[in-house]
Amino acid sequence: MTASLQANDTQAGAVLYMAFELSDKKWRLAFGDGGRQRQVVIAAGALDELREQIEAVKSKWDLGSQVRVVSCYEAGRDGFWLHRQLQAWGLDNHVVDAASIEVSRRARRAKTDRLDAQALLEKLIRYAHGERRVWRVVRVPEAQWEDLRQLHRERGQLKKECTAARNRITSKLVAHGLRLVPGKDFLERLEGLRLFDGTALPEHLKAGLRREYERLQLTQTQLRGVEREMRALIEGAAGLEQVRALMLLPGIGWVGAWTLVLEIFGWREIRNRRELAALVGLVPVPYNSGDMVREQGISKAGNRRVRALLIQLAWLWLRYQPQSKHSRWFQERFGGGSKRQRRIGIVALARRLVIDLWRFSASGVVPEGTRLKVA
Repeated sequence: MTASLQANDTQAGAVLYMAFELSDKKWRLAFGDGGRQRQVVIAAGALDELREQIEAVKSKWDLGSQVRVVSCYEAGRDGFWLHRQLQAWGLDNHVVDAASIEVSRRARRAKTDRLDAQALLEKLIRYAHGERRVWRVVRVPEAQWEDLRQLHRERGQLKKECTAARNRITSKLVAHGLRLVPGKDFLERLEGLRLFDGTALPEHLKAGLRREYERLQLTQTQLRGVEREMRALIEGAAGLEQVRALMLLPGIGWVGAWTLVLEIFGWREIRNRRELAALVGLVPVPYNSGDMVREQGISKAGNRRVRALLIQLAWLWLRYQPQSKHSRWFQERFGGGSKRQRRIGIVALARRLVIDLWRFSASGVVPEGTRLKVA
């Protein structure tokens, strides 16, 4: 009877740990229970095989069908669909920031999928036992937020493609001594172009320019469609109240407000200003070792889209909110400085600005000296 109770107690407190090493064609699964370890390989995305392997390990190690399963994988190409599936199965899954994982500092270190999976499993066990600094866990957005943020990311990609197409057209023309901006009448003006010696453009060059211009027009049409969809959602969609609130501040347009809310303000659980600044990579990185003390600049970690946007918004803030507390602070400290000092100051202003914008969107606290748009 005593032996039976002890066995039940051990089984009730057991935990099955599972680490994924994901790749395009296969997944390597590393299992452990704090003492034993086992690795298996399955086809990528084979969920039925994954469940079979989990149940097989439970049975092989006599852990019971109801044993708690804790799993992890590195954030990357596979996104968050696997996390949601594992949660639906009742697993306690963690998506890990790959850049936060400890690695050996040796000049040469062995690296294989087996070793990576084993190291990930060992860190998972340490994390589950309370070592929270062993890595950083990614905050997974809800499915609706992840879907909405595809719009502004696609918009950014389309704008890059438009710029690239214009540059290709311009470069092809400049290579033949011609200057022509690809506007609405580009095809008509193209027919009248002549080379330096008065001859017509070569046929293949002209055909290539036409095709490039058609790609530019297609991309511009898609860009306008994405922007119309975003504007329609801002005007009336539920859940985007923070976007509409930020747009009440002169200097914050609909693109900036949308990006801030969809990337950080809308769904992340931000606890304090330091966490927010670290999230967008606007925190200092000191180097203080022995007699060497110096600043390495900002970390540039976290969300690079938001960080680039905040620098732009900081310059706009100086223009449209000159009487605000932060604009007056910037002018007093950096206004009379050199260009380099002003560039350093604008980063500091961006950090202060994102904190106040977060407070405004979350609780309606208007930054000191800030004016609102007249309805």
